[in-house]
Amino acid sequence: MLFHSSLHKEMSRSFGATVVVLATVVMTMFLIRTVGLASRGSVDPAEVMMVLGYTVLGHAPTILTLSLFVAIVATMSRMYRDSEMTIWFASGKGLGSFVLPLVRFAWPIWLAIAVLVIFVWPWSNQQSQTLRDRYEQRGDLERVIPGQFQESASGDRVFFIDKDSVGGKTAGQVFIAANEKGKQIVTSARAGRIETMGPDRFLLLSNGQRLENETASPGFKISEFKEYGVLVDEKAQQDARALPPHVLSTRVLLAGGTAPFMGELSWRFGLALASINFVLIGLAFSAVNPRIGRNGNLLFAMFTFIAYYNLVNLGTSRISSATAEFWSFNIGLHGGIFGLTATLLAMKHWNFGLRLRARAPASKAPAASR
Repeated sequence: MLFHSSLHKEMSRSFGATVVVLATVVMTMFLIRTVGLASRGSVDPAEVMMVLGYTVLGHAPTILTLSLFVAIVATMSRMYRDSEMTIWFASGKGLGSFVLPLVRFAWPIWLAIAVLVIFVWPWSNQQSQTLRDRYEQRGDLERVIPGQFQESASGDRVFFIDKDSVGGKTAGQVFIAANEKGKQIVTSARAGRIETMGPDRFLLLSNGQRLENETASPGFKISEFKEYGVLVDEKAQQDARALPPHVLSTRVLLAGGTAPFMGELSWRFGLALASINFVLIGLAFSAVNPRIGRNGNLLFAMFTFIAYYNLVNLGTSRISSATAEFWSFNIGLHGGIFGLTATLLAMKHWNFGLRLRARAPASKAPAASR
């Protein structure tokens, strides 16, 4: 059918172009952010592209939702502007007649968004978090670069070595400055080597001295040693921290049922429901006002998406803090927007229908005889 095929073809072109543009913008933004994290030592520089890929994949549902909304608004606005909508209305097609072709076009995208937000979003977050944690929780000696001062993972030590061996197990000219239990300790040695004792790792220093100064009292103590051991990687410091809700699978969140878990579920299900509402919003509010220019509707689409997206995030925050209930908030937000938009769409549809039926019986008045 010409009505369905023409609408589907134009929206497909608009949707594809929007996805490419938004994906490029998002990748550029997160590339800058990831490079910044790598420069601060939070991400391994060798894994920047991998972290970027996981991050962009996790935000794919948002990109698809916005692209679908923009494609519908742009297509319908163009049809209003070029008077194609007037032709369809005159042929008996009300505004409600566009719902079915829009649903046929959008349902594969809705399915992709649901799969991405329920399954791919937590998986990509988990992979990205694993890469960051593995780099941040590496041993203190793995952080040390010969010839550079390097802070430990806990932030209470500073290491310096002049040179190390090929395997990184021995080092020469070692310097360690630490704050331990109200004491400032400076240790230097000619050489050092790594030894593993049970679950812990020690740095054994040879032929050095240790300067110890208590911050609460004056004076300091100097001692020399032939061999001295320093604990550098304690097993307790390597234990995995509690996983945040956004890296947990949807099944685990449903089984947990705690407030933070329900808040994360609200965001996941909310984005999928919002993609359905955006189709109706785009259809109901795509009429062009010549006074606001060609891009007015696209600006409206952006502001509408931002407002709706922020409401979903607000619900996540409130449900996570137990100040709002999961079902009441989501039914009130998504159900309310669906009801209002559907009502407005029905009013516009029947107004067009009444207008067409009112014009149909009209006939030309007979010419007046002279």
